[in-house]
Amino acid sequence: MKTILWATLTSNGNYAQSGPENPPKKEALNDFATHVKMTGNFIVGRRTFEAMRGNGGPGPFADIDIVVVSKNTWDIEGVTVVRSPQEALAYLQQKGHTTALISGGADIHNSFLSEDLVDEVIFNVAPVMEGKGLNLLIDQDNYRFKQVRLMDCKTIGGDVVQLRYAIER
Repeated sequence: MKTILWATLTSNGNYAQSGPENPPKKEALNDFATHVKMTGNFIVGRRTFEAMRGNGGPGPFADIDIVVVSKNTWDIEGVTVVRSPQEALAYLQQKGHTTALISGGADIHNSFLSEDLVDEVIFNVAPVMEGKGLNLLIDQDNYRFKQVRLMDCKTIGGDVVQLRYAIER
């Protein structure tokens, strides 16, 4: 199964932290929706899913296979909850998907990267710099390099630049 990690980063390399004073760029959100429609699924951590869901309801992803990775939550209505990245991929493969979209947050991204389960990354670089934030860490205990190959680079509007890399595995 092909796996694509999708993230929005700040121009100084942190995860873009969204909030009322810094809402996510609509161009990045539209890009995420486009990738979700292409794959038919996404994998997300519980906290990120709860932030995405807001007040509840299926929202724009009612017909999408959503997999929430959580070690503490057993059941969330309308989505599948699993305990690990491997379980998430096995579930999507069993459902017939050939590509999985890993949408966030930082803990989920880092768990897939540390398990060497990512084939491609899509980084949307937002036109903002933050003083502190979360980072991508490939292996927190044993730092190592990962070779990547640039597949595409384009602007998607709103001063957002998208970088797409293949990860050498």
